Amino acid sequence: MHFSISLEDGTVAETTRDDNEPLEFVMGDGTMIQGLELALYGLKAGDKQTLTIEPDLAFGYHDPDNVHSMSRDEFPQDMQLAKGVIIEFNTPAGDEVPGTIREIGEGAVKVDFNHPLAGHEITFDVEILSVESPS
Repeated sequence: MHFSISLEDGTVAETTRDDNEPLEFVMGDGTMIQGLELALYGLKAGDKQTLTIEPDLAFGYHDPDNVHSMSRDEFPQDMQLAKGVIIEFNTPAGDEVPGTIREIGEGAVKVDFNHPLAGHEITFDVEILSVESPS
């Protein structure tokens, strides 16, 4: 399928159309968030659909408890930190999670671990190219 995710102001946050590389995935494999998968049920090859999806079914709401102050010492010395930069962090369980730099102070860095699209109503525009049984 080809898809685009746009924000309230029309900014395209993600698309497969720019590089003409459609997304291939298996329903329920965790590639797509639940709200986006729900929008796909029942669609077949050739179908197009545009939906507005509220934050609770998209990327969730912004949770202030997911914003943490970290010591500058926790970052590599040569890492260039800038407000708005998204960095991958490893959890104690070994999972990778993105964190957005929100503030840089003398000895501390404020990192937002909410999904970058949390709190946004999104427009999901999709074109189904083919539907196949999983192998």
